[in-house]
Amino acid sequence: MSVQWFPGHMNKARREIENVMTQVDLVIEVLDARIPDSSQNPMLTTLRGDVPVLRLLNKKDLADKDRMNRWLEHWRDADQITAYPFSTQDKADLAKLSNWVQQLVPHRGSAEKPIRAMIAGIPNVGKSSLMNALLGKRVAKVGNEPAVTKAQQKLRVNDGFQLLDTPGILWPKIENPDASYRLAVTGAVRDTAIDYEDVALMGLKFFIADYNDALVSRYKLKEAPVDAVETLKVIGSKRGALRAGGKIDMHKAAEVFLSDVRSGAIGPYVMETPEMVADEWVKVEQVKAEKEAARQARLAAAVPQRQQKQNVDYRQDQNKASVSDEKE
Repeated sequence: MSVQWFPGHMNKARREIENVMTQVDLVIEVLDARIPDSSQNPMLTTLRGDVPVLRLLNKKDLADKDRMNRWLEHWRDADQITAYPFSTQDKADLAKLSNWVQQLVPHRGSAEKPIRAMIAGIPNVGKSSLMNALLGKRVAKVGNEPAVTKAQQKLRVNDGFQLLDTPGILWPKIENPDASYRLAVTGAVRDTAIDYEDVALMGLKFFIADYNDALVSRYKLKEAPVDAVETLKVIGSKRGALRAGGKIDMHKAAEVFLSDVRSGAIGPYVMETPEMVADEWVKVEQVKAEKEAARQARLAAAVPQRQQKQNVDYRQDQNKASVSDEKE
């Protein structure tokens, strides 16, 4: 699965982030706690320089606590990175946020010198919900569809704290195909851009391997599932996803499963671990190296061919010149 976005949108977002980064003291990056790595925007990492980042693992109530804590531990010693589990629905978390921000930028926070924080996040991680909760009013559109934030906004949280918003878009191409699927399963990718059945089967393979008991419990299965296709058929049968003649409607069954996964009805989960992601990136780099080697080989093979064509063209030009001389 390849997820791509319009280059024009991407370039505009990059320019906006570069511009805002010169004005801010802190980046607040909202992540999906179920996909802590895949929901990061690597553009922030390259553009923020030494600006500290506060990562909020939002939707913590939908996440497997043990795996979420592994990510917090993984980032604990990282330079300029602070991370906390978070929920925009938790008033205690919202109350703590100002203190977290103040700790990271202790030299600012007054009316004369307010803390200027850029808030960023890919589609559907809860960035707009966070902004609305902090400001106590509806200033940002909220919805289950990704990319509802269209333009940059500058907002006052209190006398000592300001937010600068950025559009919630992804990068042009996601190099890790496994991350693409995880983004699709959790709903960060527009549903019009994905094949429901394909994504549901990838999601089921993950749950069969890592959260088998959750499937058994949610769908009241008689035995632990082992095959994604057969499991999707069972889900379709149990949830009335049927066509004429009793045939399973696999698309509708996929909708049922993905809805359960995204809403949390299937139970808490985290789709990736630091070790898993590290292994995936080794494979990504291997594939990139193989493609580059193949490209270089094609270029090397093309050199003699170009030279041969040049030789042929030269001989033809010489022949034409000789014929012209004879006529004269």
